[in-house]
Amino acid sequence: MSDEEPLSEQPLTESRADQLKTVCRSAVGDSCRSVTYFDATNYMQVYLRDDLEQDADLMSFIGHEWHDYKTTTDAYAGSELGQYRYSIRVFENGFLVRIGVGDSGVFVTTDGLKLKDFDSLVAAISELLDRWE
Repeated sequence: MSDEEPLSEQPLTESRADQLKTVCRSAVGDSCRSVTYFDATNYMQVYLRDDLEQDADLMSFIGHEWHDYKTTTDAYAGSELGQYRYSIRVFENGFLVRIGVGDSGVFVTTDGLKLKDFDSLVAAISELLDRWE
């Protein structure tokens, strides 16, 4: 299968899904809980840590993350803060990091990390997504 041949009804090829998983796991190691890629029409969970249940309502997460990404980028466009880079959501049992590039994005859930770890994760994912465009 070439890098450009899609999996059946999946938004990423198998090669790209593996690349994304590898980039995230390399950046944050065992703190990585899950990795999900999404675009305007579809999503794909490319990684879920073995000790977690596969019971999350990903479609609902994607809807909120997609809507919030569009709202955030539109709201702050042209502000003195500069270009939107990423969002971190803090929860009782971990964090959710959302990175968007163009019409696609990734959210990664993690255990506790330091801000520099999030910066490294975001830089690695952004570089990969930019290469894909």
